[in-house]
Amino acid sequence: MGLSSAAAGEGPQLCVFDLRRGQQEGQELDKILFFHPTDCPILLQLSVIGLCEGIITFARIFSPDDDCEVIESEKHSHVFYQAEADIWMVLVVEKNKDIESTWRCGALQGILKEVHSLFTMFHGPIRTLLDRQPSAELARGHLRTFFTDYLSDFNAGKKIQLPTFRDCLKERGTVQMLTISREVALEVQSLTTVLGSCLGNVMCQSLVLFEDLLVSTTLPPDDTLNLYTYAILRLTPRALLSNATSWSYLRKGTSVHAGPTSSSSNGTASVERYRSRSRDTSPGGQNQMHHYFRPLQREKLYKGKDGFVAAGSTTSEVRGAVAWVPILWFQQAEDRMHLCVYQHKNITILLLIPASSLINGDDGIAHVKRHLLENASQNIVTLELKLSRGWGGENAYHVGGYRYLLVDPDRKVSRASPPGKVTTLSKDSLLSLNRLREEIDLEKSRAKRSDSCHDKDFEVCIRAKNNAWVIAKVTRGRELYMALEKAGTVKEHSLQTRTPK
Repeated sequence: MGLSSAAAGEGPQLCVFDLRRGQQEGQELDKILFFHPTDCPILLQLSVIGLCEGIITFARIFSPDDDCEVIESEKHSHVFYQAEADIWMVLVVEKNKDIESTWRCGALQGILKEVHSLFTMFHGPIRTLLDRQPSAELARGHLRTFFTDYLSDFNAGKKIQLPTFRDCLKERGTVQMLTISREVALEVQSLTTVLGSCLGNVMCQSLVLFEDLLVSTTLPPDDTLNLYTYAILRLTPRALLSNATSWSYLRKGTSVHAGPTSSSSNGTASVERYRSRSRDTSPGGQNQMHHYFRPLQREKLYKGKDGFVAAGSTTSEVRGAVAWVPILWFQQAEDRMHLCVYQHKNITILLLIPASSLINGDDGIAHVKRHLLENASQNIVTLELKLSRGWGGENAYHVGGYRYLLVDPDRKVSRASPPGKVTTLSKDSLLSLNRLREEIDLEKSRAKRSDSCHDKDFEVCIRAKNNAWVIAKVTRGRELYMALEKAGTVKEHSLQTRTPK
């Protein structure tokens, strides 16, 4: 049938396109903003995006107020996300008989939402880039480098390995908080006050992380989530260690290939227009560290001798020669801010300086760094010491006998069983829980369409083939998912869902 336009055996395909562009015959290529894999033939790209555009148009006939989210065919799943008005992102994944490749469409859509949110934080909305340069070379250049670097995290050899059923007790797009005592909370408040005064009368914002957990934030929830996500990917001590030890697909002296290749000689000019050669212009045009500003490139970030995260090769003779203070755009806070990152052992400080208040440029940044070192160092050392003493390790939030995931979508917060404990679950239990989460996703979507103003409460308990119980409970918007193996030896009352502490 027509939904099998993707090439078999080529792995996942991710495309970004603008429905407002390429509406004239012969200009269809103009609507393509990004396509992965980049060496995919032009005709196949046009086929995939043409099919997606047709699905979107057809779905709007029956549901004009709701976006198309997923289309299932015999051989492929098409996961849709309208990132901005008429700008769509689509992930096409091939179905196969390998159980290990079983996925959940809600998790795949979470990838699309996450990469767009991160892109917007660094480069601004895609539509703004298109309006600034109607030829779209600017937008394509940023999308190509940013998305390619982001997808490198999913590389498994020459293929991309997307989240599977084994990740069903994880929730992308949420923050994991560290529970602290009242005594430590006072230390955090004291530190936050000092950080906020690093620029004198101008209030600076901050995030404080301990290992990979959020300790405090002064940003709104959406902005906190985006910056926290970036910190976990590239800035925490664990991420920086991974940056230094992992082999990057991009080696020094090479560049990311810009556009696709085509076996046809027709449309050569269009293909050349599709290839981006533009310089970087983030919100305000400030992020011009290199030809392209690449915040997700692993090899470029490391912790300097002064404790601040710097950019450049760790093997460079002159370390820290390139200042790394990018400008970020926070939509909820409606402000552009410089990001300055400082680390002490397991603590990571993300200090945000309003760009409009930083008049002296590099000298102003240097002043802020000196203020932090002179006035906040002791607070940071004391806080790190107290957090380390009270930290129970990676199993601190383990609940004996349960494997769970607790999500609060309104606050964008989650808590889950440690990954090491989740791996002890059998494949049958994980597959059953993954299927249950799919059903819950569908039920939530139906409830939202029928009554978007009120959350629907429900609870489901299923006994799996391996005699395990998988449980889902949604109440007042909060979601709890659990797997309980060896349930035959547990009394009936222990099967009632409860919120892990």
